[in-house]
Amino acid sequence: MKNNILIKIIILFLFTSNSSFVFSQDLPWVKVKGNSFYLENGEKIIFKGLDASDPDKLEKDGHWDQDYFRQIKSWNANMVRFPIHPKAWRERGAEGYFELLDKGIEMAKKEGLYVILDWHSIGNLRSEVFQHEMYNTTKKETYEFWIAIAQRYGDNSTVAMLELFNEPTLGGGKFGTCTWTQWKEIIEELIIIVEANGAKNIPLVAGFNWAYDLTKVIEDPIDAEGIAYVSHPYPQKRAQPWTSRWEADFGHVADQYPVILTEIGYCAEADKGAHIPVISDPSYVAAITEYAATKGISYCVWVFDPDWSPMLIKDWEYNLTEPGKVWKAAMKR
Repeated sequence: MKNNILIKIIILFLFTSNSSFVFSQDLPWVKVKGNSFYLENGEKIIFKGLDASDPDKLEKDGHWDQDYFRQIKSWNANMVRFPIHPKAWRERGAEGYFELLDKGIEMAKKEGLYVILDWHSIGNLRSEVFQHEMYNTTKKETYEFWIAIAQRYGDNSTVAMLELFNEPTLGGGKFGTCTWTQWKEIIEELIIIVEANGAKNIPLVAGFNWAYDLTKVIEDPIDAEGIAYVSHPYPQKRAQPWTSRWEADFGHVADQYPVILTEIGYCAEADKGAHIPVISDPSYVAAITEYAATKGISYCVWVFDPDWSPMLIKDWEYNLTEPGKVWKAAMKR
């Protein structure tokens, strides 16, 4: 009898304490239906989240921990995006990086946060010319990365979305040329490969101009079911008035397909790390959140880190920058 009581106490401890033995309940699957995201119970969901910095950086900083995700949740967020840089992926190796992702996905799940896994490269995947050496990759490495991700997390409902390539430059110029037709071929093949390797997650597809321009989508959409499109409408991508230009450049796509703004954000010109295209003021927050709400568009705000710009926090005490205060108030509303 005493042994039975002891066993019950141990079981109760394991499932109620903050120990590493406690695992949170799986989150419901997210699927695409029409132009919206839905939970498996039929409930429509719009995502409002934050962009983490690279898990590799956060672990080195000593902040790849539950408190980081608890702080994100306190913003009324329901999603967090993990930007995985090719350089960090190679340096740690797949198994080393998977340790970070396993831990991060579980910590996110404990806070009820869905996860986007983002292959965080910037440049032209067709020409294999990139903006900075940290983004250097190849088509082969990109495909192999997503095969490994699909095999490991393809049946993990917390990993709602797979952002196949962060910011394609495309078009032409110093990164070489890539037409929409050529980009479609790369992405459609990648989606086939990812799904054949077990991914039930939603593929995310970005367009031209550093993932801003989706104007080709309506006339020539990606030939795949259950996907969503990405735009990064930073304030200086277009001059004001923003709303009509956002509608022309990406917003009209949301009338037919799900759209998620996986990076939005701003800072003042005098702020640390200020650069084009993120320089603006709080009027941008009001405009983009109102527009997203009107269109049923989901979003994540860049970036929950005190070093990367435009930063939402000033330090690891989680004191907010001025833009951070504006964004948190907007999301709490």
